[in-house]
Amino acid sequence: MIGRSFRREKAAEAAQAKGFDDFELRLGDMMRGERATLGKSLLDVQRELRIKAAYIAAIENADPSAFDTPGFIAGYVRSYARYLGMDPDRAFATFCRESGFVTAHGMSAEASQMRPSREERLNRAHGKDIFSAPATPFIPAGEALLSRVEPGAIGSVLVLLAMIGGLGFGGYRILQEVQKVTFAPVENAPVAYSEVDRLGGATVVSPLGDDTVAGVVAPTTEALDRLYRPQALDVPVLAARDGPISSLDPATIGSLVPEMDPIELAVAEAAALDPASVQVTETPDPNVQVVAVRPAWVRVRAADNSVIFEGILNAGDVFEVPLTEDPATLRVGESGSVYFAVNGVHYGPVGPRGVVTSNINLTPESVTETFAVADMASDQDLARMVNVADASQ
Repeated sequence: MIGRSFRREKAAEAAQAKGFDDFELRLGDMMRGERATLGKSLLDVQRELRIKAAYIAAIENADPSAFDTPGFIAGYVRSYARYLGMDPDRAFATFCRESGFVTAHGMSAEASQMRPSREERLNRAHGKDIFSAPATPFIPAGEALLSRVEPGAIGSVLVLLAMIGGLGFGGYRILQEVQKVTFAPVENAPVAYSEVDRLGGATVVSPLGDDTVAGVVAPTTEALDRLYRPQALDVPVLAARDGPISSLDPATIGSLVPEMDPIELAVAEAAALDPASVQVTETPDPNVQVVAVRPAWVRVRAADNSVIFEGILNAGDVFEVPLTEDPATLRVGESGSVYFAVNGVHYGPVGPRGVVTSNINLTPESVTETFAVADMASDQDLARMVNVADASQ
């Protein structure tokens, strides 16, 4: 007996629900995520890698048909993966698995077959250019003709044109009014008159046959003309305007006056005013002379502490102390080299050699009382200078 064979049917596989993480992560999603992390757009990648943005989009979409030369796909994918910080070999293997791209060597039939042009592939895939297709959001859309025109700008331009037109029209009207000549109507027409001398040719006829009319003599024409003529026009009066300036003497006033002693200048000015009123009743006080027989530093101060003279007197130099109301004082750096001369008599020296002497009263009385007459035999330089002075006199 032929037994009937029994086959157990396979249990139906239970359908299992997928979780939120049960999805296939493609290469394009990973590359787009890494590019978004870097903050780069397709145009930025094109500018930095020198790869067309259309090729970058084709790599992310796993579309090898977008490339003109299949031999460059491997280099493009590896360069883009290296730019994103991914493993180049693993990225290219994933690209080949997802897109079905197979690398062919140069002698294979796949490498030598004729491929359609890029325009034919784009027209076949999209029906239009890839850069104008909505599937390429990285390409900026074209702008309309009036997209950059703002309504507020149009209003401002209209207001500006209105202002320019108003100003131009106003200037034109003002120019027309300025150049316009109007005539005002008058009651009487203008008549040309000539000046008539009412006195010219007028005569007074006396009934008595003479020039007198009831004892009144008629004035002549010349007399009437002189009556209305200014008297100053007949004889002009001239007045010299430079009189005070011409009376100045440049020898006594101004910067050209020669230098004179204050006493002599005062006497000269007084004599110029009234020579008879100036009289000298007594002789002036003798002056004190500072005599240097050897080089020495000397400073002469006035009573108000102002410096009259300060410097080095060399051998043979003589400084005459001016006459002042208050006596001047002397300070000497080399006291043994300086003497005083009063009325031709030498006194001193001021002090011993190599000593600084200060506050010496420079009046004739103080010098003659303080210092003794100089001994010519003790100082050969002083004796030599006195002999030379006497010989020159």
